[in-house]
Amino acid sequence: MAVTDDIVATYRGPRVVMRRLLQGERHEARALTYLIAALIVIFVAQWPRLSRAAHFAPDVPLTQHMVGTFLAALAMIPAFYLLAALGHLAARALGGRGDYFSARIALFWALLAVTPLMLLQGMVAGFIGPGLQATLVGVIVFTVFLWFWVSGLRVAEFGGGE
Repeated sequence: MAVTDDIVATYRGPRVVMRRLLQGERHEARALTYLIAALIVIFVAQWPRLSRAAHFAPDVPLTQHMVGTFLAALAMIPAFYLLAALGHLAARALGGRGDYFSARIALFWALLAVTPLMLLQGMVAGFIGPGLQATLVGVIVFTVFLWFWVSGLRVAEFGGGE
């Protein structure tokens, strides 16, 4: 299946998609590709917000906002690897039988699958600005991300039946 088809399918049944992803080849390049693709889309999702910030504070050019945000996204790569490891260790403490690779796939796929909502969040932050709407969309994005991650981690660590 194409990645975009898998993203859409994740919104209908995240465990089914995670089972299929875990049956694929086990190499780190695939996990890293999911993470980098997610970070690129999340970076692009920030453009409307960055443009708004540059418009209202013209002393800092848009390019400077964008470079800073891109470097921050790259700096998050080790943090996501650490978060995946902590998720695996927490699941292992609860009786999980998975491995670190599966935990990384679960986290990185959850990040990639939530990127359509991150694009919406970026548009809300850019066009409407801070406020109740941005907060509400942020809560929705975070909730969906947690749903995808916990569902994927359940499959990765416990086999997670339907």
